[in-house]
Amino acid sequence: MIQELKQYFAASFEPALIEEMNRVGTFMEVPEGADLIKPGQYIRSIPLLLEGSIKILRPDAEGEELLLYHLERGETCAMSMTCCLSDVRSEIHAVAETDVRLLMIPVSKMEYWSSKYKSWRHFVMDSYHIRLMELLESIDNIAFNNMDTRLMHYLEEKVKILNNTHIDITHKEIAADLHTSRVVVSRLLKKMENDGVIRLHRSAIEML
Repeated sequence: MIQELKQYFAASFEPALIEEMNRVGTFMEVPEGADLIKPGQYIRSIPLLLEGSIKILRPDAEGEELLLYHLERGETCAMSMTCCLSDVRSEIHAVAETDVRLLMIPVSKMEYWSSKYKSWRHFVMDSYHIRLMELLESIDNIAFNNMDTRLMHYLEEKVKILNNTHIDITHKEIAADLHTSRVVVSRLLKKMENDGVIRLHRSAIEML
């Protein structure tokens, strides 16, 4: 495991920090579609993503969920860190978008490493900044862009995250992530297919 951590983080973290991460972290493998964090639960460890993609969703009072942002390799969830440090229940839902491999870091190490390791302190601050920018982008998409623009942005992000132009996803799943109806999504996808932007398959979309 230590060699893998060095491979991923040698350019980012001090060797001593990587050694500590290996010693105190818990390695996990989580299958696609599994819940990592549920709304209302306490978070005792910080996920550091080694492989795969995680989507972070925010539920509303009716139980509907809105996609906030994605986590990719080498990233962590700033909202999880906030819940850990404040000892409050989670207000997010984290789901494995693909099969993922994680290193779970105990919350007790958060402040200790921030004072001991400059690289960890910068990593935490950068994580907060990146997530804030993504949240602002999500707000801009909702406030200023119509649904067809949001849908195109969503599909482009999927292609980038999965590194594949073939996206295995249903219209219902897209509608849930974008907080709209399946009928609207299906209509817009059909228009995009007629415009030669995508090709629709059963439970899949191919970007052209």
